[in-house]
Amino acid sequence: MVNDPRLPEPLSWDTFQQGLWKENPVFVMLLGLCPVLAVTNNAMNALAMGLATTFVLICSGVLVSLLRKVIPKQVRIASYIIIIATFVTIVDYAIQAISLDLYKALGAFIQLIVVNCIILGRAEAYASKNTIVNASVNALGMGVGFTFALLCLGGVREVFGSGSLFGFSLFAPSFQPWSIFVLPPGGFFVLAFWLFLFSVIKERRKAAAQLKQEAGNAS
Repeated sequence: MVNDPRLPEPLSWDTFQQGLWKENPVFVMLLGLCPVLAVTNNAMNALAMGLATTFVLICSGVLVSLLRKVIPKQVRIASYIIIIATFVTIVDYAIQAISLDLYKALGAFIQLIVVNCIILGRAEAYASKNTIVNASVNALGMGVGFTFALLCLGGVREVFGSGSLFGFSLFAPSFQPWSIFVLPPGGFFVLAFWLFLFSVIKERRKAAAQLKQEAGNAS
């Protein structure tokens, strides 16, 4: 029997880990690259943006799932944007209250979470079709995957560009930082490296799975 795509998906480990590997927002789906390249000049900015995006993902996913049978189809996208904008405003004021320096470092990219394709895409493709529990678990996985990607870039760029990690110095005073890593071109270089690495790992896993399948068929 073929599963009806209109029915909610059963909750499973795959619900969470989609965003970590199979559908990683940055390394697989290449979504939200503006903040990925703009705010990852150090690990702290990357972590803050990742946590902010994760909060909005979870909260908007839960609310969209809760209201999925109430929101008319004709205005669903506009409704999703209003829901997302509400939680982005909460995050915006929270970061401003916690650390003004961090708020200035992230700049307009906090407000731009509203139009992040990851959040609107999960609301339309998943949260609007699944239960609250499924939507929250899936949103958490996507948020963790996005945060992981930001930290991968931010960590590398800060280590090589500033000689530190989360503000803590890692090398002797004689270390000469490669300043290009904290400049915009450095973001592209590091992103290209991680995309290449993920592509290689993905291809190797695919080849290993194919060999295993062939060996099973032969036996």
